[in-house]
Amino acid sequence: MSLDVPAALLERAEAGRVDDAEFVDCVRQSLPYAWSVVSQVAAEAQSGTAEFADHAVPPPSEAERGQLLRALASDAIRGGLERHFGVKFAFQNCHRVAAFKLSAVGGEIYQEFISPVAQLRNQSPELRDC
Repeated sequence: MSLDVPAALLERAEAGRVDDAEFVDCVRQSLPYAWSVVSQVAAEAQSGTAEFADHAVPPPSEAERGQLLRALASDAIRGGLERHFGVKFAFQNCHRVAAFKLSAVGGEIYQEFISPVAQLRNQSPELRDC
């Protein structure tokens, strides 16, 4: 299971009444490692002058890597996090997370980061099975 959903939130979801704040709080509580990574890069991206900030440190365990995968592979979770933090997330190699200022999305640096060429350049034998 990706998220630990409280019964009351699940009832509201079944009725079609869940707002972004409740959803994002559920993500924060369910995926604490992923939350720490995305909140860190989002804060750095928003506070700095660069177009993006990134985190490229491999997670300490497979459990934390799984949290990143669940958070960033789910359109709903990623979208909720992007709306909450006001950034666009990009993801490479099962652990490299970048947060782009919305003004940078579509620009040259963003396009390079999400390109197949960048993905290939960021490969290494030790990351093959990550």
